[in-house]
Amino acid sequence: MSVGRDNISCRRMRLVQRRGAPASAEQIPDSAALRLSHVTKHYQSGIERTTALNDVSALFPIRSFTAIMGPSGSGKTTLLQCAAGLDTVDEGEIRIGEQNITRLSRRELTVLRRNSLGFIFQSYNLIPTLTVRQNVGLPAQLGGIELDRDHVRAVLRRLGIADLESRLPADLSGGQQQRAAIARSLLTRPTILFADEPTGALDSHASRQVLECLRDAADQHGQTIVMVTHDPVAASHSDRVMLLKDGCFVDDLPRSSAQVISERMTALERD
Repeated sequence: MSVGRDNISCRRMRLVQRRGAPASAEQIPDSAALRLSHVTKHYQSGIERTTALNDVSALFPIRSFTAIMGPSGSGKTTLLQCAAGLDTVDEGEIRIGEQNITRLSRRELTVLRRNSLGFIFQSYNLIPTLTVRQNVGLPAQLGGIELDRDHVRAVLRRLGIADLESRLPADLSGGQQQRAAIARSLLTRPTILFADEPTGALDSHASRQVLECLRDAADQHGQTIVMVTHDPVAASHSDRVMLLKDGCFVDDLPRSSAQVISERMTALERD
């Protein structure tokens, strides 16, 4: 991802600090599910270096639902991938609970992701030879978790695809495949769920079902949701909206309406 250059000027979290939200490692309480402290990420292409994340610090509390938004190329997906341990950082520290994941080996990261983290990507990553039910239950089975068939059906029903459980991915629409991928991520109730544009391929009804599931995961099951989205309606379901520009957090909105979020995004893109 090519985003801002090394000399980008950041207004790091000025509005966050004004509202009293923590913006540095020293201010972050022990109840954080996820903490980023002075994280910087560069990409090198020939002689040109770009900065995807520039000295980013942020807190994601336990049981919270956070939406991350920003203009194209602002560093949203890079932040998600680094926070989840899918990409490395050049500077700074990332903690999941009290574990510093920037110091973990590849094997340790794999175990952490399998046991504690869930992912919803824009690509569905469904296995074509497995049914919806088998795809949804596969990560749990690989992790040695005994599946409760009633629980599986409840998750599928909540996402509106219970009647599709015996179908193969090729027999599903793109939106149905996305909901199957989301069901797979929700099934084991991971401590933190990272979602990259989870409603991008869905119509308004299916989007609402997915967002209600994510909201319920935080409120009822104590999970922490970190969602990248471009959709103000999706973001309005979250507890807060953190805005990125040029690899820096520049604003932090409390739970807001889609109209307020849209207006702030428009202003951000004009700045």
